[in-house]
Amino acid sequence: MKTIELPQIKRLLASVDLIPIIAEGFAAYSAGKAVIPPVGELLLEQGEVHIKYGFIKNDEFYVIKIASGFFNNLKLGLPTSNGLMLLFSQRTGELLGILLDQGYLTSIRTAVAGAIVAKHLAPRKVERIGIVGAGTQARAQLIYLKTVVDCKQVLVWGQNESELAKYRADVEKEGFRIETTLKADQVLESCNLVVTATPSTQPLLHVESLHPGVHITAMGSDTPPKQELDSAILARADLIVADSISQCRSRGEIFKALSSGQITEDRVVELGRIISREAPGRTSDSQITVADLTGVATQDVQIATAVYRKSLET
Repeated sequence: MKTIELPQIKRLLASVDLIPIIAEGFAAYSAGKAVIPPVGELLLEQGEVHIKYGFIKNDEFYVIKIASGFFNNLKLGLPTSNGLMLLFSQRTGELLGILLDQGYLTSIRTAVAGAIVAKHLAPRKVERIGIVGAGTQARAQLIYLKTVVDCKQVLVWGQNESELAKYRADVEKEGFRIETTLKADQVLESCNLVVTATPSTQPLLHVESLHPGVHITAMGSDTPPKQELDSAILARADLIVADSISQCRSRGEIFKALSSGQITEDRVVELGRIISREAPGRTSDSQITVADLTGVATQDVQIATAVYRKSLET
């Protein structure tokens, strides 16, 4: 059994191209080649814990992931995310690897999913990227977007000026030109590729700011109470994409829009079907597209497997 700690995980991932690896996991999931039970979660007073697990058929491993988000930790000077991944043999059930990633792998695989979505759904020419949120995931999303989108103009929304100043200082080192705002809808009004990455339980973006040609990737609402988008945005969209339709029945922006009767499930396409070309992605520059990412365990399986296999080479 190998125990792989965070510094080694970061070194190993530096030489791994995760985009095709995670995309393959989405495609396997939508093709029925993965076994992914419902998400386990603990919603505590101060935070939340997600338990995701599963395997891809005829692969070597199965993975159990525990990841937490304690958002008030910022006031304590502590990271908001934590967790680990456990990798087992499908053949014998032996525990082969403990990945003590402190939530890092969840952050990275989520950011990679955002890049995969942009590859298939973003407008051909992105004029300006909009990021709603200024935390860890909001940083990771932008860094991974630059691998698939040729745009360095960015508008970022945050809750206060100090949060935004730190975001700008951190991310401009990556070559982006960052502007900031305290009005979330300004992001949707002025950008044609928008990513939301917050734990909000109230809509931050509203249909009045929607315009033709925009793509929105929403990833913050991964529990039933959370919501970042006005459901009327989904009602107006030409294409609605879910990472997992079954998960989006009980959480995420699609869940909220279904519950309010603004959309019906037959309007939703799964991301893996677009990746495998069974369904079209964006087909015109004027389309409004929305992707709802609630986080699928195949992402965890794929990234944990990549780290473990890379560790065997060293």
